[in-house]
Amino acid sequence: MRKTSQLSPEDRNIRIYETLFSWILKFFSVLVVATLVGILATILIQALPSFRDAGINFYTGKSWDPVFKHFSATPFVVGTLATTVLALLISIPFSLSIALFSGFYLHPGRITSTIRLLIDLLAGIPSVIYGFWGLSIVVPAVRQFELFSGRVPYGVGIFTAALILSIMIVPYAASIGRDVIALVPSDLKEAGLALGATPYEVVRWIVMPYSKAGLLSGILLSFGRAIGETMAVTMVIGNANKIPGSIFDPANTISSIIANEFAEATDPIYVSHLIHMGLILFISTTAIGLFGRRVIKKWSSH
Repeated sequence: MRKTSQLSPEDRNIRIYETLFSWILKFFSVLVVATLVGILATILIQALPSFRDAGINFYTGKSWDPVFKHFSATPFVVGTLATTVLALLISIPFSLSIALFSGFYLHPGRITSTIRLLIDLLAGIPSVIYGFWGLSIVVPAVRQFELFSGRVPYGVGIFTAALILSIMIVPYAASIGRDVIALVPSDLKEAGLALGATPYEVVRWIVMPYSKAGLLSGILLSFGRAIGETMAVTMVIGNANKIPGSIFDPANTISSIIANEFAEATDPIYVSHLIHMGLILFISTTAIGLFGRRVIKKWSSH
């Protein structure tokens, strides 16, 4: 490589621009990492009083009563897991069906474009709109079901929140799954059909194995989206600070309790406990993302 002094003015300018561009990329890369570390450090520092005040009881206790200064995250961890897992179980069949239908069975055309547009629009609807719709339509329907089955007709609760969440996260998994399925080489699909395989057999033995990592990626993305959802869940979950006895009971999630009580919290210890739960949510979503990347990498290698 020639020295800088031996380069022509044009090559020297190109070298300067390349060096500048490289430093800009490095700066923004470091900035992203520094922002993440800064957020974690800020939350951790503000949660330290909660660690000192509650200790291990914050994770093992069962009550949340700011009046008597009893603070435990257990009811909200249970509510978050119950709501998110149930929503994921409800959404997976619909997500996979939509992805297969729009990515494999439908041929490119106006109908396919319309369906894809509608799926993308569903992902862009604000969560508060889902919450209003849930209060107007889903809550009365669930209340009627509870009356019919002999349960206390709350209407709101974990099941209602999971239904709303499942509708909210379907577009994420369906969109990614559709794009991944569309990337399956046409030669493989056509070869399967030419050998006498039915469309179902092509999907089962060719499309699904080829796109399993992408489909899993969409499911994990929707799971991460659901675990941190706030407004829609807050509006329909019932906001009860207790461990639910069933999926039809009112409850609270980590994000909903923070949204409900953070503005009203005046005691520094009270605020610290709420921030502590935010730290739990931050670590949980980060762990899910890292675990998902590891699983997807493992599946992609097979």
